[in-house]
Amino acid sequence: MAQVEEQVSNKQVLAVSHITGDPKQTDMYFHTSTISLQLPPESSDSVLVKNLYLSCDPYMRGSKRTDRKNIFYSFSPDSPIVGYGVCKVLDSKHPDFKKGDLVWGVTTWEEYSIITMTDQLFKVEHSDIPLSYYTGLLGMPGMTAYAGFYEVGVPKKGDYVFISSAFGAVGQLVGQLAKLMGCYVVGSAGSKDKVELLKSKLGFDEAFNYKEEQDLDATLKRYFPEGIDIYFENVGGDMLEAALANMRRRGRIVVAGMISQYNLDEPQGIKNLVNIVFMQIKIEAYIVFDYYHLYPKFLETVLPYIREGKITYAEDIAQGLESGPAALEAMFTGRSAGKQVVLVAQQ
Repeated sequence: MAQVEEQVSNKQVLAVSHITGDPKQTDMYFHTSTISLQLPPESSDSVLVKNLYLSCDPYMRGSKRTDRKNIFYSFSPDSPIVGYGVCKVLDSKHPDFKKGDLVWGVTTWEEYSIITMTDQLFKVEHSDIPLSYYTGLLGMPGMTAYAGFYEVGVPKKGDYVFISSAFGAVGQLVGQLAKLMGCYVVGSAGSKDKVELLKSKLGFDEAFNYKEEQDLDATLKRYFPEGIDIYFENVGGDMLEAALANMRRRGRIVVAGMISQYNLDEPQGIKNLVNIVFMQIKIEAYIVFDYYHLYPKFLETVLPYIREGKITYAEDIAQGLESGPAALEAMFTGRSAGKQVVLVAQQ
């Protein structure tokens, strides 16, 4: 007689339906299923994991729109939320991963997950660094910052650098990398507290609360009287328009995102695009997936800085899977006090 595999309960966070706009707590609900802690024999190249940390990121949104391609992971009705996380391998059919390995990559919002997209799974090799950092500083946001700043922005010592949404998971690291390179760095954020932390904790030269500024063009002229060499773009809209008016000749605009535009039926038009011609401005968008092959080089650069205390990181860790929907909503409404993370379980 075949042995019956033991099933354990598996609490999940599911999407109610396709989500329009920023996710809210009411767009998600809890469900408890069961799962075997052993993979079936036919699960080729899959891994079974226990989720330890889950990441809340700006790309995590759903949409009913069919006129825009979404290269990220959208929410599917009555299915677990998909996003990045840090996990412990419980069973593996993949030659690169074994039971007991710690990994980070794309997973689902539940206690246990079967991961089939193992090409986007990375082994955690440096356990002296907080595991939660692999949702941010040493994970996808960190790689986004590294690739955008070095590979796309091509910075030089002494460059004037402006970062929008600078207190976000990506902007935090871009600013610190720029300072370490000898650049002048200014960031924008959405609260007085975040502005102060950018200057006092993260070492930015200056920062401002964009919500308190009536004229962003004038604001940037105040902080960059000689113009901007690199604008690290996370926002779009009015901020992009103001930055275009303040770029130096042969300046670079590195487009990591445009969060102000994602929910608009008609994205905002930019009036002064002719400055691209007049000032020979380079604008380049990029996707972090195209740079994952540089992850070892990224670690060689960033790990020594972390260990020497030259790079720090602000996190907001919510406790328990039950806190996940509220934490995701908080990230979108600007209430997070740093990189928003959900602690699901200890190792």
